[in-house]
Amino acid sequence: MTIRAVFFDLDGTLLDTASDLAHALNALLEAKGKPALPNDTIRRVVSDGAAALIKLGFNVDDSHESYAALREELLTFYHDNLSTHTQPFDGIGALIEQLNQHNIAWGIVTNKPWPYTAPLMQKHLFASEPSAVICPDHVQEKKPHPEALLLACKQSNCSASEAIYIGDHLRDIECGRRAGCDTIAVGYGYIPENEKHTDWNATHCVTHADELWPIIKTYIKKSHEEAL
Repeated sequence: MTIRAVFFDLDGTLLDTASDLAHALNALLEAKGKPALPNDTIRRVVSDGAAALIKLGFNVDDSHESYAALREELLTFYHDNLSTHTQPFDGIGALIEQLNQHNIAWGIVTNKPWPYTAPLMQKHLFASEPSAVICPDHVQEKKPHPEALLLACKQSNCSASEAIYIGDHLRDIECGRRAGCDTIAVGYGYIPENEKHTDWNATHCVTHADELWPIIKTYIKKSHEEAL
């Protein structure tokens, strides 16, 4: 396999956004006269988006009459403070540098809408620009459907078989598998309670971002050997 691109999920894989999402939910809870929740409790559900946060904080779903207003207020709180505490996970910056040095494209495939993704990418600059940043705004179907990942491959001038997709949720691994990419499940992200990233049948599993580059290097070495 020739490796031409590495794609990342955003929240819980490339960037640690949980603290700012927790702050937004707790700000909304405070505004509604409710007690704050521990960050660790919120962290477990942030990968499932605003609906999961509203469910956790207020025990209502999208069928409830208050849901739409709560969601709008939550997203406003978050948008106004979305990069206060957010940082790349330890080891991600060095990984992007390695990809750049080896002329491997990198990009993002996320279910986070573009108005929240774009400001984060403007603030957090890496050694090279991403070849693709694909949000639900750019496709018809969200992950785990493979449409977004296949679009990222197209924009990066590679086939799915020449790409690796990295994520911290089962839907990421399903997305990669359905697209035809090898996958890496990361255990340092926002793993839902009672789930293990090692149970998702990813091509590889890691517990820390520092473990990603050694895996990617094996693909580079193999492609060099195949070229001989």
